[in-house]
Amino acid sequence: MEIILLERIEKLGAIGDIVTVKDGYARNYLLPNKKALRSNAANKAVFDANRARIEAENAARRSDAEKEAETVAGHQIVLIRQSSNAGHLYGSVAVRDVVEALHADGHTIVTKAMVVLERPIKTLGVFDVKVALHPEVTVTVQVNVARSPEEAELQKEGVDVMASMFEKDESGFTEDYDPNAEPGEIAVDSDEDVADEAGEEA
Repeated sequence: MEIILLERIEKLGAIGDIVTVKDGYARNYLLPNKKALRSNAANKAVFDANRARIEAENAARRSDAEKEAETVAGHQIVLIRQSSNAGHLYGSVAVRDVVEALHADGHTIVTKAMVVLERPIKTLGVFDVKVALHPEVTVTVQVNVARSPEEAELQKEGVDVMASMFEKDESGFTEDYDPNAEPGEIAVDSDEDVADEAGEEA
């Protein structure tokens, strides 16, 4: 389908560009979200008549987004989640969780549609997530997923919590062994235990 863009769309074009896209993409996303018009004589006339207003409104929105970007860019949100010993979350962190955390920190301009999360976060750690405040203004926020505020603080300082935890386990691990045992020999119970077992069998 041929359409007229009403705002800049990444990898497609800028305001006023006439581009061809798949019908489903146009019908299900671009047209209902007022990001484009069907390209025909009537719509071209409407767009040309309103182009100055459309561009002015876009510039105003971009200006607001740029101001917000100054406070959002590089912001770190902390999400406390339960996980397995291997660091895999019971569940996952989705777009909604990121938006709610940003709102809690006062960034109420951010909506679900602005958060670009390629796949849900399913492990502990610090992740960079893109937020498109405007088609022409994109910033990055950090999502710090940890099991406790203390772990989140360590991760914020660059500590790999999972790696350091495994190191601790390994360094504290000692195996009991009998220095007199032959290789492959199974440890036996004491003579008293053996005598008791013999008495029970009798």
